[in-house]
Amino acid sequence: MKPAVFLFGEAERGDFCLPLHCKSLPQLADSFGHPPQDSQGIFYAIQSLLYQREIIFFRVREEGFSLADYQKGLKFLKEKNDVLPVSAIYLPGIGDLEIIQETSSLCMKNKSLLVITEKDLYDYLTATF
Repeated sequence: MKPAVFLFGEAERGDFCLPLHCKSLPQLADSFGHPPQDSQGIFYAIQSLLYQREIIFFRVREEGFSLADYQKGLKFLKEKNDVLPVSAIYLPGIGDLEIIQETSSLCMKNKSLLVITEKDLYDYLTATF
């Protein structure tokens, strides 16, 4: 299995906290439907697929606020570390210090990229002061 991009995000439908491996835009659309207003997870999933990257989409109840859902996703990544190569982890909408630090440590350990938005980076940096 080639490395995939792991994304957290909201979606119109699909199971919560259950990672789904997607290889195409039709599969993504059929599985998750349209993105809710102001969510970015589906947008980043589309961008990744257009760049020929396979994705693993982890549906959360509310981007940036369902911290327990993010913890479940990170736990999944830690447990599947050996069999599930991940090249990047996208955390759109989350500025939570603890989640970003935990994800950053996981990325360093696995030599993957951590992708967050400018707004979330600002929230992270200002939360440490």
